[in-house]
Amino acid sequence: MGKIRRGNYVFITWKGDHGPKHAHVYRDSKLVTKWDLAAQVAMKGRPTARVLALIRQLEKEGVL
Repeated sequence: MGKIRRGNYVFITWKGDHGPKHAHVYRDSKLVTKWDLAAQVAMKGRPTARVLALIRQLEKEGVL
């Protein structure tokens, strides 16, 4: 499991989780979105522009 905190959000991934590879994004313990990292689409929820920018940043850093 990977847990990353950025800008009031928590990004969680699990190694053995079902495909496609995705990240769960939480704010204040509530799910904001479940983001498909390969297809770059929301599997659940609606990400804000800020969340999308953080996802891009974390991918660029190689942590997602």
